[in-house]
Amino acid sequence: MKDLEIPYESLALLNEPFREEIETALSRVVKKGWYILGSEVADFEKEFAAYVGASHCAGVASGLDALIIALQVLKLPAGAEVIVPANTYIATILAILREGFTPVLVEPDPATCNIDPRRIESAITPLTKAIMVVHLYGKACEMDLISEIASRHKLPIIEDCAQSHGAKFKGRMTGTWGLGAFSFYPTKNLGAMGDAGALVTQSQGDDETTRMIRNYGSKIKYYNEVVGMNSRLDEMQAALLRVKLRRLDEVNEHKRKLAEVYYLELSGIADLILPKVSPECHDVYHIFNVRTGARDRLREHLRSSGIGTEIHYPVAPHLQKAMKEQFSGMKFPISESIHQTTLSLPISFCHSKEQIKSVCKVIKGFFGK
Repeated sequence: MKDLEIPYESLALLNEPFREEIETALSRVVKKGWYILGSEVADFEKEFAAYVGASHCAGVASGLDALIIALQVLKLPAGAEVIVPANTYIATILAILREGFTPVLVEPDPATCNIDPRRIESAITPLTKAIMVVHLYGKACEMDLISEIASRHKLPIIEDCAQSHGAKFKGRMTGTWGLGAFSFYPTKNLGAMGDAGALVTQSQGDDETTRMIRNYGSKIKYYNEVVGMNSRLDEMQAALLRVKLRRLDEVNEHKRKLAEVYYLELSGIADLILPKVSPECHDVYHIFNVRTGARDRLREHLRSSGIGTEIHYPVAPHLQKAMKEQFSGMKFPISESIHQTTLSLPISFCHSKEQIKSVCKVIKGFFGK
């Protein structure tokens, strides 16, 4: 019997605190009558670049497009290999494949679930032309070590920041260590009401190339300088993202407070691994990921009590049907273990500390605590 009603996420509840401001912003766009690459996009780009600490930001249609365009901006040679974490969401790998390059999977650090910098160097070959890192769950990668390796081997860095809006490593925002690709999928800490993304950079030249690529390869209408695509952040999404950007730090801090409840209540349970906390990282907890060998039973126990959870992600990329030929015969035991044991607990802007305490009570009951 369900005693509680705590969804993993509710986008209606999540957006309710912003509703009046969003409605005002969207009405403003309708009245302007300009819906593609107008002032809302331009203003959001300036505001998000300032927030991240980047010189430039170009809005695009999705986080995947941001990754694809980042690879195009780098102009990598045919046959290039791109290093990428083995346990990332498949979109990161799809971007590499879509551009005709070879993804080289590197195992994560099991403590952080981010790419293990200590394993990167052994994966570098003469064909390696870039390193694509993923700040998974809202925790920044160890960017000092990764940057040192990249610099020594003269390799550019692309950061998949889809889950790390506002996350920092040693005080420096994710997205500023290389080309920063962001997703504003609705569930993100900074979420749109549809697909949306952005690519941030410190280079004016890279920004100009990004802007051409996203708009059919054109700077001037009907004059096309490069082979581009249609990937433009629209005015409606930009307008509402501007509203939510103003409160992103509030959202992140709320989620950090909810994470503190989890750490306080759940620490010490032998068969439950909590996210690693380190002084170098300012975590924003897009996802509060725990790991346990009893994952499926725990999830069912929570479901039967009225508590929603998610699994990010149930199948390792190299085991996906779509990747069968690409990674045939390869084994990544650390990644596989993470995918088999991971469980995402509720940690939304719409959740209260009291609800999280209720979640913890049910979890402790499951483990006999």
